Amino acid sequence: MKTITIAIDGFSSTGKSTLAKQLAKHLGYIYVDSGAMYRAITLFAMENGYITKEYFDVDSLNNSLEFIKLHFEFNANLGFAEMYLNDRNVEKEIRTIEVSNFVSKVAEISQVRAKLVEQQQAMGKDKGVVMDGRDIGTVVFPNAELKIFMTASSETRAQRRFDELQAKGDAVSYEAVLKNVQERDYIDTHREDSPLVKSDDAIEIDNSYLNKQEQFDAVLELVEEVMNS
Repeated sequence: MKTITIAIDGFSSTGKSTLAKQLAKHLGYIYVDSGAMYRAITLFAMENGYITKEYFDVDSLNNSLEFIKLHFEFNANLGFAEMYLNDRNVEKEIRTIEVSNFVSKVAEISQVRAKLVEQQQAMGKDKGVVMDGRDIGTVVFPNAELKIFMTASSETRAQRRFDELQAKGDAVSYEAVLKNVQERDYIDTHREDSPLVKSDDAIEIDNSYLNKQEQFDAVLELVEEVMNS
């Protein structure tokens, strides 16, 4: 079977990362969580006071990009790679609702996208990679052999995200999570630079009523068809 690149795009909280991790583990491929990279830069902006509810100092963030070092380190106990920001493990910090509230705004910035797209393309230059995000099949890997576009209702996605945050002990309401999901959808689909769109050659999967195993089985069948073609 040939080695391929798998690009998984879609709306927030559609389980892109979960699916990508499953596929990478099953295939022995490299998994890259592009969203974690944008979240790490968002955390950096928050910690340095560049972004708050009141303002966003884009220039200061852009001027600091050269000092931001991102890398993944595989955690054998967890079974996946964790995000490091300037050699500090930030996997837990980047998953909070506070980071979620700002990440789409940071991802709109062209200089941020250019920096991360370059890094992401370097990570996948030898194929054998599964990457998920918003513009993987349209910008990062437009020639990927398999492109998946994931979607689900905003209510379904908000409930999943709410349950996940509750399990981590985060004090947050369902209404706040739903609002965050809807706001991110709008920003992601309306930004000028690399908006979230379904690539013409992507296969859409609505997983509103699919469990993780059903979703994995359906996509693995697609993967095997491409690898054997």
